[in-house]
Amino acid sequence: MQNPLIQRRAGVLLHPTSLPGKREHGDLGEDARRFIDFLQAAGLSVWQMLPLGPTHADGSPYQCLSVHAGNPALVSLDDLLIAGWLPAATASNLPLHACLQQAHSGFEKAASQSDKAAYAAFKTAQTGWLDDYALYQAIRAAQDGQPWYQWPVALRDRDPTALADVRDVQAEAIEQVCFEQYLFFTQWSALRDYAHQRGVALFGDMPIYVAHDSADVWAHRELFTIDSAGELEVVAGVPPDYFSETGQRWGNPLYRWDCMSEQGYGWWVERFTTQFAFFDIVRIDHFRGFEKYWEIPASAETAVDGCWVAGPGAALFERLQQHFGKLPVVAEDLGIITPEVDALRLQFGFPGMKILQFAFDGGEDNPYLPQNHEALSVVYTGTHDNDTTLGWYDNLDDAERENVNTHLSAESAEMPWALIRTALESTSVLAIIPMQDLLGMGSDARMNAPGTTIGNWSWRFTWDQVSPDLARKICSLNRQADRVENS
Repeated sequence: MQNPLIQRRAGVLLHPTSLPGKREHGDLGEDARRFIDFLQAAGLSVWQMLPLGPTHADGSPYQCLSVHAGNPALVSLDDLLIAGWLPAATASNLPLHACLQQAHSGFEKAASQSDKAAYAAFKTAQTGWLDDYALYQAIRAAQDGQPWYQWPVALRDRDPTALADVRDVQAEAIEQVCFEQYLFFTQWSALRDYAHQRGVALFGDMPIYVAHDSADVWAHRELFTIDSAGELEVVAGVPPDYFSETGQRWGNPLYRWDCMSEQGYGWWVERFTTQFAFFDIVRIDHFRGFEKYWEIPASAETAVDGCWVAGPGAALFERLQQHFGKLPVVAEDLGIITPEVDALRLQFGFPGMKILQFAFDGGEDNPYLPQNHEALSVVYTGTHDNDTTLGWYDNLDDAERENVNTHLSAESAEMPWALIRTALESTSVLAIIPMQDLLGMGSDARMNAPGTTIGNWSWRFTWDQVSPDLARKICSLNRQADRVENS
């Protein structure tokens, strides 16, 4: 599929976990394909989602155990039943991990030679990250889920003899991790093909930083700001601002950009290789951190004591462009953005983001107001970090609500469709609408509230919430806004 950012399009923001289905969250199976069919019928040609990696216990897709691995919780058991690798009784009665173990056994017994050859080829092709990830996951499970920097010293420090012993003792667990990744990558590839056949591009999300407890930091300690014991030296975050007088202390390790530069940014080339295998477009979260990033002493309780440090700037993207050609990347440039950050984004032609829920504070120079949009941007009613449009609107005071109505020439009864139409009619090359807004849902359907740790990442929709004429209504609006190809 050619770069989807070169013509006017519209799409939906929905993480696969929010799909309907028989289990506690959505997966990559039948309902994902049905969702793509809905997008096609609605004239929506982009499906944006959150990061796909395996999560920690809090379920946040922005703190993953690997930058390469897929979340095995997204594997469709129904598709494994169809393949003949999983008994129906198993799928309905056992927890997911046990089902995937049964599927592995079934694969060994019943898979065709071509399937087994494909599995072997997958392990060979992905060995650069898969070997370390599978080993990390096996050790982590044996250590009762403890983070790697709290493992016994020999394992923490990757002593070759200790790791050889683990590979021998934990061979079955390591192979299970590899098999689950094979299932994820195979099902994802099939879903991406299904989307492309229906003219739908897949749009992913890449956090700038990685989790301290991750296979990536354990395997490449020299690239991160940790000490010889694996403990943090300095951490990521953002400084105090209008929203928080103490700033935000995210707690991720920072990069040793000098080491990454000396290695030709190979770690980033590999990371983007995986992302471009998954997605047609990739959004980089916290893009400004590549120009300058906020460095906080690990001992500090808040972000107040941090300082700005120069990032790699253009050097990183020049290396990536040299390897991949023009990058189908969207830069998350929300918040306080300096001219230097804008210059870096524009140097490589990356669209920025325009959030309509942010448009109605301040004066007529607010960059999020529709009249201030430019084509090189992606417009949203809101993102996964915002309230739904209806929830946001209902929580405005009377004066704020009247101001929104005046700008949109709308009445309250028209929400959220007044803001959806505004997004579609924007000059931005791509318009993305959260599924919650298309369903007209309130605050109880919010995906994430930043700064909180309870109740996030769990929202799902059901097909009975999708009215029979919804796709037709959306398609009509897309045609009016010239966002349907050959419309």
